[in-house]
Amino acid sequence: MNRESRKCQNCQKTFVIEPEDFKFYEKIKVPPPTWCPECRAQRRLAFRSGIKLYKRKVEGRDAEIFSSVPSDSPFRIFDEDYWWADSWDSMDYGQEYDFSRPFFEQLKGLSLQVPIPHRRVLNGVRSEYCNNAVYIKDCYLCFNAGWTENSMYSETINRSRDCIDTLKIEDCESSYELFDCKKCFNTFFSSECNECVDVWFSKNLVGCQYCFGCVNLRNKKYHIFNKPYSRDEYLKKVKEFNLGSFALLEELQKKVIAHFAGFPVKYMHGSHNVNAQGDYLDNCKAVKESYYCRDLENCSYCQLILFLKSADCMDIAIAGGQLCYELQEAGGYNVKFSYMCLPKDAKSFSSGAVDLEYSMFSFDVNNLFGCIGLRNKQYCILNKQYTKEEYEKLREKIIKHMNEMPYTDNAGRVYRYGEFFPPEFSQFPYDDTWAQEYFPLTKDQALDKGYSWKDPEPRNYEITLKTEDLPDHIKDVPDSILNEIIQCAHFGHAMSKCNEQCTEAYKIIPQELQFLRKMNLPLPRLCPNCRHYQRIKQRNPLKLWHRKCQCAGATSHPSTSSGYSYRNTADHIHHKKEEPCPNEFETTYAPERPEIVYCEACYLREVV
Repeated sequence: MNRESRKCQNCQKTFVIEPEDFKFYEKIKVPPPTWCPECRAQRRLAFRSGIKLYKRKVEGRDAEIFSSVPSDSPFRIFDEDYWWADSWDSMDYGQEYDFSRPFFEQLKGLSLQVPIPHRRVLNGVRSEYCNNAVYIKDCYLCFNAGWTENSMYSETINRSRDCIDTLKIEDCESSYELFDCKKCFNTFFSSECNECVDVWFSKNLVGCQYCFGCVNLRNKKYHIFNKPYSRDEYLKKVKEFNLGSFALLEELQKKVIAHFAGFPVKYMHGSHNVNAQGDYLDNCKAVKESYYCRDLENCSYCQLILFLKSADCMDIAIAGGQLCYELQEAGGYNVKFSYMCLPKDAKSFSSGAVDLEYSMFSFDVNNLFGCIGLRNKQYCILNKQYTKEEYEKLREKIIKHMNEMPYTDNAGRVYRYGEFFPPEFSQFPYDDTWAQEYFPLTKDQALDKGYSWKDPEPRNYEITLKTEDLPDHIKDVPDSILNEIIQCAHFGHAMSKCNEQCTEAYKIIPQELQFLRKMNLPLPRLCPNCRHYQRIKQRNPLKLWHRKCQCAGATSHPSTSSGYSYRNTADHIHHKKEEPCPNEFETTYAPERPEIVYCEACYLREVV
């Protein structure tokens, strides 16, 4: 089949369907998509809650609790423990299929009747203020977390302990303000570091110890701003930085940013990839336009697959499996158009569901179509039990009916068989989801596209301490700080410019203060939400641009926006020092960005 260009019915832009894409659709027996890859990803991520929690009442518990679903949501919410108990049966909501109404209209009605849990935490211990997590203990405001202990204010944190204010880290300990780091200990204000110990304000280090303000180093010790020191000189110099002072810390951060700007970056982040297109990929093979994934093979248009090996899949996010298509946190074998469908035991992701379509919040199931909240069931449609023969016959009739009587969503888009859930099926306002983090919209833009939106609820905090009145140095912070309600710096000085879901005020909790004192770190000046959005700015978007390597021979081409250039330290594969590198690539670094972007071959010659 030939390559085809089509118009996205959501953004109206033209997108391309490649011959190998058509082969996949034919293999799993679905029609080609009517939304472009970017809009499909945005739609799926609108079903993934972010870092916001609401205090509300839920069925199954007398006291108010914190939930990711707002109190004014039309969806029915059960306490998580009550939802998993045997005191109710989702099959009681089963209904006959009505061929006089569109399928999605019937499924929407069912979704408003069948309860869903107030949060998603499996095997959490003393971690009431967390969500989308498994096997966590003594954690506070951690999201998308797994196998983590005694950590706070973090998202996408796995197999870590004693970490605060982090984003996308694995196997880290006793660290603070990290982004995209793995196997790091005592590492602070750093990004893209791997197997590092006692590292500060650094970027893209591997196997380094006792480094400060460094970039692009491998297996080094006692370096400051990429310059080597003796052990004693290093320790003396770092002590002179006086890291417990917030004012001096801010000045250091400015110096570090300027230092980083003069070094090249690799066109993509990741390692051990073969024929992989996208960014933040590890151990991937034959992958196209995918981001923040690991252990993928022969997959396309995937995002945030970090827990489950996946093969022969397209358009999946968070989980996965084999021969899966258009999923958000669902997985198994031949699972399509589904959301939150996994094994109950998070340690056995590899089992998953089998032959599942258009289902939500269903666990350890197979052969379901249009079901919600089922456990250990098979051959069900709209939560009604059928025999195998009845199920297969009715399923074919429903698919035919979906194409003959399509559903039109509240933005006028048409849904036949082959589309993921319409946006109004999400339990979350758009501005509370990962879609807002990766594809930010204004309220008017979100509503125009058919997503819901929730304005900030009025806050009646009695602020007791302004940011400018905080002690500059951690050694001067009294225990009474735990009783203060501190004004967020964004709210105090530039609230009109803050688009980071600022909570206006925040508190310091005992574990946090203990950590900051132990590590000699100053108090934060921003609320947790604003700190999270500062970290988000470090990651690249889910979008590719075609570019050329900026290595020009002896030096790099100057950065378009910053004017910085870099003098190479080694001969490159293109040999003649004045001969530009001919390599081209797809990258998440937009052409107008300030970074000096190298191909992998040129970049590897420059890391030392």
